[in-house]
Amino acid sequence: MLALGLVLNTLGIGLFCWAIFALAVYALPFFVALSIGMTAFQSGAGLIGALLIATAGGALTLVLGQVAFAVTRSSALRIAIAAAFTVPAAVAGYHVVFAVSHVAVPSLAWREVFACLGAVCIGVTSWMRLIALVETRPLESGGVVENLS
Repeated sequence: MLALGLVLNTLGIGLFCWAIFALAVYALPFFVALSIGMTAFQSGAGLIGALLIATAGGALTLVLGQVAFAVTRSSALRIAIAAAFTVPAAVAGYHVVFAVSHVAVPSLAWREVFACLGAVCIGVTSWMRLIALVETRPLESGGVVENLS
């Protein structure tokens, strides 16, 4: 029975870690959806209305962010958009790793170290997933200049 518990705990922690990395890109849309939903609920929209408005707001944030990142040609604007999605993911990663490290790490200093490493890893993962969602445009020349004369 003890072996079964250890195996299931290991699988559960592994699934939890996978979910954190897989959902890192959606930290900003989730935050926006939660804020909009709470505001709508407090203003009297009701539970169903708040859920619908929150879902629409989060989906719109995700779609607009991805479209803006894909369409823009400016590197500075792309970095700003990617940072807007990455920073909330890194903050969420910091807090998750810090909370999980309470289970096995007794030293506060080491919990901070692990939490900072977790924030960096989850932030980089979010950055890379956002970049991977953008496809290269087929009509771009890829930096090759052709002579049109």
